[in-house]
Amino acid sequence: MADVVEIICYPVKGGAGTSTSDALLTPAGLTHDRSFMVISEDGVYRTQRRHPRLALIRPTVSADGNRLTLDATDATDATGRYGTVHLNITTSAPRRDVDLFGAAFQGIDQGDEAAAWLSEVLSTPSRLVRVPPEHDRVADGLTPGPSGYADSSAVHLLSRSSLALLNRRMAERGSPPLPMNRFRPNIVVDSGPRQGLDRDCGDWAAVPHAEDRARRVRIGGAELGYAKLAVRCAVTLVDQKAGTRQGPEPVRTLASYRRAASGGVVFGAKFSVVRPGKLSVGDEVVVREWGVAEL
Repeated sequence: MADVVEIICYPVKGGAGTSTSDALLTPAGLTHDRSFMVISEDGVYRTQRRHPRLALIRPTVSADGNRLTLDATDATDATGRYGTVHLNITTSAPRRDVDLFGAAFQGIDQGDEAAAWLSEVLSTPSRLVRVPPEHDRVADGLTPGPSGYADSSAVHLLSRSSLALLNRRMAERGSPPLPMNRFRPNIVVDSGPRQGLDRDCGDWAAVPHAEDRARRVRIGGAELGYAKLAVRCAVTLVDQKAGTRQGPEPVRTLASYRRAASGGVVFGAKFSVVRPGKLSVGDEVVVREWGVAEL
């Protein structure tokens, strides 16, 4: 069948991801995933689309969920000039209005120290907010579901075989391969050692883009419901180590074979959480229901 080979959480929207061997999948996605967001002084969200240096920010949330650590490594400056900031996470500070893709939500401001540090790293006045406990956003899709500050649905799943196909097609154009982190998935799957055969898809994770057809997925103690294909944007152009935009790939190649009928290019699939539970690297990924690919 298929196994989980990587689990990645992104505590700060647009920031670097942290790989983990075990994670709790809550109704709104992995614990702490996109629970913080960098905003302008007037509350408008920041992402790597316009601020690729967000990729340099490495956030860590303490095991008890009470402390957030931020550090940054600039590939063009090895002096470590930004230092590290340790923050006490607050959920009791006054709420403020924030704008996420034109939709109005609330955020809990995490204070002036975080704001000053982020403003220096990004070279523009910025502040940090946290999702409030009463956050009630529901992302749309075939299976709607709660979501924090993610672009849309709570969980992004991608197979290694899909990336391998893309890299082969880019090689045909003379472009070098790209790492998985260009696509910022939460769950990466690959062919499992059992080699069990599904009657529709066989060893399904070995088939590029088979995740497009998965409608109900069981992993460990959790279950996911398919929401939509993942529409790709300029974030995929950002080198996640350098925090800089690097050129036309992978969007140029994806446009040659992954154009959605509804517009845009797609790569990977978004899911909502149907049943919360624990996930671990090595868990079997069982597709309980298949559908027809929208592409």
